[in-house]
Amino acid sequence: MGGRILIIDDEEGIRFSLRGILEDDGHEVAEAESGEQGLERLGAATPDMVFLDIWLPGMDGLAVLDAIARDHEGLPVIMISGHGTIETAVKALKKGAFDFIEKPLSLEKVVVTARNALEFSRLRQENLALRTRISSEQPVVLTGRSEAIVSLNDVISRVAPTDAWVLITGENGTGKEIVARSIHHQSSRRHKPLVAVNCAAIPEELIESELFGHEKGAFTGADKAQAGKFELADGGILFLDEIGDMSLKTQAKILRILQEQSFEHVGGRKTITVDVRVIAATNKDLLREIEAGAFREDLYYRLKVFPLEVPPLRERTEDIPLLIRDFIATLVRQHGFKPIAFDDGAMEVLVAHPWPGNVRELKNFVERMFILHAGGTVTRDRLPPEFSGGRQPRTPARGGAEANEADRGSLDDLVAGAPTDLKQARAEFEARFLEAKLRDFDGNITQLAKAVGLERSSLYRKLKAYRIQID
Repeated sequence: MGGRILIIDDEEGIRFSLRGILEDDGHEVAEAESGEQGLERLGAATPDMVFLDIWLPGMDGLAVLDAIARDHEGLPVIMISGHGTIETAVKALKKGAFDFIEKPLSLEKVVVTARNALEFSRLRQENLALRTRISSEQPVVLTGRSEAIVSLNDVISRVAPTDAWVLITGENGTGKEIVARSIHHQSSRRHKPLVAVNCAAIPEELIESELFGHEKGAFTGADKAQAGKFELADGGILFLDEIGDMSLKTQAKILRILQEQSFEHVGGRKTITVDVRVIAATNKDLLREIEAGAFREDLYYRLKVFPLEVPPLRERTEDIPLLIRDFIATLVRQHGFKPIAFDDGAMEVLVAHPWPGNVRELKNFVERMFILHAGGTVTRDRLPPEFSGGRQPRTPARGGAEANEADRGSLDDLVAGAPTDLKQARAEFEARFLEAKLRDFDGNITQLAKAVGLERSSLYRKLKAYRIQID
């Protein structure tokens, strides 16, 4: 696949010759006749590599090389010169040049050097994509021997080698990200990036820039061009997590791009074509969202080529001991913790627990036990209060220790000591109810809003009014 190459040389004949050689080899070529013009072009759109003449009018090639190294770290630059000396070549290489070739230009040397530099550039892009990939420490196969997990792993192994798009559904914390990683690991695209985008975590006004990239000056703060997640995932897989939280406006734009596999940078006019396999995930009931007018039906059916549902932990309780064992091994390996153990009594209680936060909650619990009981054995009586029928300790949230201590009781306590004013009593009960539910859902506002039947904005206002702290 060809690359985008910028030639910076004051000799028109050299630019013409290089353009011909490179375009014949399938590359897209841009030109600049001075160092200043070259840097301006770089600021507008970053190429995959640069051919740079050392002897230029005004700003010379070595000064331009310094500016490129400072503002475009990792961009491969091939220096060219008709007056080359060993000293000049060594100086250029020390400043970060990828290679050095002399005039008159050899067709074979130009082609080979350009291909090597472009391969280096692609590796650099893949390394940049690692920042947005799901952590490599996560497993690539769902842990478990339950019928549900064995069946799900089998289906994953069948769909992964294809290029079919996948829609993963399931409650928060069930392991949807692991399913996406498992598909990538078993696919023909496993040597290309898996780029993850959390659609719920990116502000609506920035999500287009994140997905499609932008040109310099496209908006306030866009001081240089930037590739988007679609470009970074070219040849690999784009994982759209929490797709149900994407705005209708962005859904409309992404639908067209998913269909055509082409797009423009924000603020740009050039069409960019990519080859991307899409995996989407959500904890929402998208059919219900469609009925409510919050999700596009055409996008739903575009994504739902192959649906996968990840079961909640309460439906696969026989896997809990295996998961605990894996979490213990991981924590010991990663952090050097002294191993812990759970006796039969404690394990019996843990298997019977509902785990509303699913596997993520279980993992957090195991880490908590490591902190409290490193190197020891956890028995039934050493489990936290929520596992023994006692009250859970509350996190201060409403404005001072006295208010927290006065607001701790059970429903019976509330009724016995309730105020005579019905409105005040209802408000107190609602505050306690929401705080307890927020704790049950491990602070997840989206899941709480769905459970209590409120819009997220309304729920936020209630939590703020009751001074309930959101971690």
